[in-house]
Amino acid sequence: MIIPRHAQALVQQRLEVSPAVAILGARQVGKTTLARQVERCWDGPIHHFDLEDPADLARLAEPGVVLRPLQGLVVIDEVQRAPELFPLLRVLADRTPSPARFLLLGSASPDVVRGVSESLAGRVAFVGLGGFDISEVGEASVEQLWIRGGFPRSFLAPSSAESARWRRDFVQTFVERDLPQLTTGVAGATMRRFWTMLAHHHGQVLNQSVLARALGVSESSVRNYVDNLAGTFVAKVLPPWHENVSKRQVKRPKVYVADTGLLHTLLGLETRQDVERHPVLGHSWEWFAHQQVVRAIGARPDECFFWATHAGAALDLLVVRGNHRMGFEFKRTDAPRRTRSMHAARTTLGLDTLHVIHAGSKSFPLGEGIHATALEGVLGQLPRLSGGAL
Repeated sequence: MIIPRHAQALVQQRLEVSPAVAILGARQVGKTTLARQVERCWDGPIHHFDLEDPADLARLAEPGVVLRPLQGLVVIDEVQRAPELFPLLRVLADRTPSPARFLLLGSASPDVVRGVSESLAGRVAFVGLGGFDISEVGEASVEQLWIRGGFPRSFLAPSSAESARWRRDFVQTFVERDLPQLTTGVAGATMRRFWTMLAHHHGQVLNQSVLARALGVSESSVRNYVDNLAGTFVAKVLPPWHENVSKRQVKRPKVYVADTGLLHTLLGLETRQDVERHPVLGHSWEWFAHQQVVRAIGARPDECFFWATHAGAALDLLVVRGNHRMGFEFKRTDAPRRTRSMHAARTTLGLDTLHVIHAGSKSFPLGEGIHATALEGVLGQLPRLSGGAL
């Protein structure tokens, strides 16, 4: 079963104006399938190279000889395996008129992103691809999407047991094979332990010293581990927002396992009943809702923050674009209430609106500028970011 991805239209738009487009996302998240969908809509020659295929690697032993004469759409899958291609791609992208467009797929580490940025600065458009979201699978599948996560093979598995089995295999393969290929200097067993520890701290402010002591490593090693997992899109670091206000503010980031299905697997949770009995329940649902909101409104990662003070006022998600600010709280309840913390966040941060995303079925106002919004109806009730306005 193939579920159409909304990113397809964005990729096609970018290809019309940019000589190179890079689709970046975790392993197995659907980058190759998305590229095949783009290829089916492409009017002209298509050339596909998979750099995990030894035959395609051999074909590119002399990349200039092979790539220079190609016309149409050139797709290079798992491009991070051949960073030496980037300088050549810069030369090919600068040709006028350009006979080819390049679609690059990468399970990107920080080094890969930096290599692409330096070699193709001003010539490449980036499109991030995450797992499925509510708009792609339908609101009737919200619970399944939360428990199984958004990886296509996990979500589409014929049973919960098959989904859980796929995620266990993914975690093992990722830490033993994929991560060592994408990063350097970290043993697979160590990263498995650290990733599991991170799952237990999911949704909390990152405390490097606590994690370092628990793992018996330095704080700089913890920073490196977090960067490795975030750079390969299996962890997410949400930065704090702080400004000159008369409150002591939290200035350390929060950390999350990027996919709730993987979060549940790392914690040994296979069913909804398992999740509901575990202390991670609240943080898991809140992060799931967070991801759906960010996708629904079209917010970029560099526009998303959390805010908290040492006195207890907090905001789960602050989206900032220009002079406009939108706030979100996430509550796994069907009867959210207005709180002093919400009022403090709204007045201190100067929010245009504050939405309390909840697990109930009805949406209703909670007071001036504060709205209780049901997650199941979030797609039709939140404005999508456009231009400079929220």
